[in-house]
Amino acid sequence: MGTQIHSSHPQILLKFSKTQPKPHFLTTTIISYNNKLSNTISTKNPENISKSSIEFKTLGACKLGISMYPDFEYNAQGGEGTGIGKKMVGVDFNGETSVEFDVKTLYIPPLTTATTKFLGLPLPPFLKIDVVPEILRGIINVESGKVDLKFKAKFWFSMGSIYKAPPLLVETILTSEESKGSIRSGIGERLDEQGRCKLVGVATVEPIDDFLMNTFLDLPTECLAILNAIITFSEDEDFKLTSQESIKSV
Repeated sequence: MGTQIHSSHPQILLKFSKTQPKPHFLTTTIISYNNKLSNTISTKNPENISKSSIEFKTLGACKLGISMYPDFEYNAQGGEGTGIGKKMVGVDFNGETSVEFDVKTLYIPPLTTATTKFLGLPLPPFLKIDVVPEILRGIINVESGKVDLKFKAKFWFSMGSIYKAPPLLVETILTSEESKGSIRSGIGERLDEQGRCKLVGVATVEPIDDFLMNTFLDLPTECLAILNAIITFSEDEDFKLTSQESIKSV
């Protein structure tokens, strides 16, 4: 994304084909998921809903990839956020808890020379990508450990004070299962007893009003996020995962 990266690794300047099929099914997946989320949260008896506080922390050894370029190695240690979990009280509870994080408390570390490597080398000091979350909500099954969270954020690319591109809008489902697009894919890991998980999400990145970014990233294209995190609920017995065996058996 900068001169130093280009000169050290000229192979990434190759232009990839623009004939990649546009993964419209990703949009369909998000719409279907939103409908499921609305049905889960809606209820005629709000007094039968139990609430719990949630804490979200991001860890190291994460990755971000876009188009056919090699992945960025990303240390997201220090990211955090808080939210609320809601579940129905009654015998029909199947472990699914709707969660919503307060975007005002969400912080995801930027991609900088201190947090990010590309092809084994730190990003040049003048390059920076800020991540500004707009939505993080979805369903967590506290019995199986399965996680599905709708994630929407703006990625702001800048080169010191001389250049700042319009934001790239990324919208996907961060899941503990498999996320698969046309050219990108990843497999996550469910919550363990300590709340650790690996969340993956493939998203379509549309062109922006910037010729340089559109050309360099070959927009529209796909991006992949691999995020290691810890998600913990308040000390409520109803929200604790039963055991490692129950997670593996689902």
